[in-house]
Amino acid sequence: MSESHPPIKEFRLELSDLTYTGHDLVRPESIIAQPDGTLWTSDGRGGVMRIAPDGSQQFFGGLGGEPNGLALARDGSLYIANIGNGRIQRLFPDGHSEDVLTEIDGVPTTCANYVFIDSKDRLWLAFSTREQQWWPAAAQPRPDGYIVLLDEKGPRIVYDGIYFTNEIRLDAKEEFLYVAETMKNRILRFRVQPDGSLTDKEVFGPDGLGVGAVVDGFAFDAEGNVWVTTPLRNGLGIITTDGDYHVVFEEANEEVLATFEEKIASGTATPADMAACAGQTLQSLTSITFGGPDLRTVYIGSLVMSRLPTFRSPVPGLPMRHWAS
Repeated sequence: MSESHPPIKEFRLELSDLTYTGHDLVRPESIIAQPDGTLWTSDGRGGVMRIAPDGSQQFFGGLGGEPNGLALARDGSLYIANIGNGRIQRLFPDGHSEDVLTEIDGVPTTCANYVFIDSKDRLWLAFSTREQQWWPAAAQPRPDGYIVLLDEKGPRIVYDGIYFTNEIRLDAKEEFLYVAETMKNRILRFRVQPDGSLTDKEVFGPDGLGVGAVVDGFAFDAEGNVWVTTPLRNGLGIITTDGDYHVVFEEANEEVLATFEEKIASGTATPADMAACAGQTLQSLTSITFGGPDLRTVYIGSLVMSRLPTFRSPVPGLPMRHWAS
């Protein structure tokens, strides 16, 4: 299936190898790449930014809150997990938006983090915590993150008890749902049953990726490897199909990270402690998206950068649902 290339375990980059895409972006946490070269990024000003193939940018607002994870539907509309107001929203091509999910079983949703659309057009939704804001669940980790499946039967919680649910994705055969469990520094996966229920929870790869290696976003390549962002280490790594993990690049301050982990353990961490982990070149990397005509151009999202770190991958990414004809 894949072309010949050096073993993925040998793939490394220097920070100087990175190029950048976009400009004046605000909290481009999540990225969607379309086959024609168009990019969409979430935007901290309550909307999303469209980056055209020629580099021109157009802002679509009106969502409020703080848009986070994005997914592209068949009709060109964007599903948006808004971590600021807790809602799942939908932005249509003409610019109008609507709420898709604001409560479950009469309880308002909070900290909506990510949306994934599968081949059956079901929505898999990640909610990081039941707190109104996400920071308390990061500063004092607790297992109150959950996953919702929204299909023709309506929304329902299919798994609960996660230490800060972040990005979620199905693998190529849609046999397993993979989950970034941020405050455990690891990737989980569950077997997906025909009715959408999740069973057989297990850790994929190392049970903890290292000091300060909280996981945020991830993506599959065409060979089944999982590419993972580590925002506090300002880095990117790969969990290979055999469960091995290696760092592709990062800009980590080990002393600051050790102090931050100590403060998390003692319950004294503040947002300033997290901000202190930022690097000079890279800051708070959050997501990874494969794009370009050959799905080998990689774009990295961030909580604070104003542009997207970009590089070429030796292996193409796994096409997302919206790449299907």
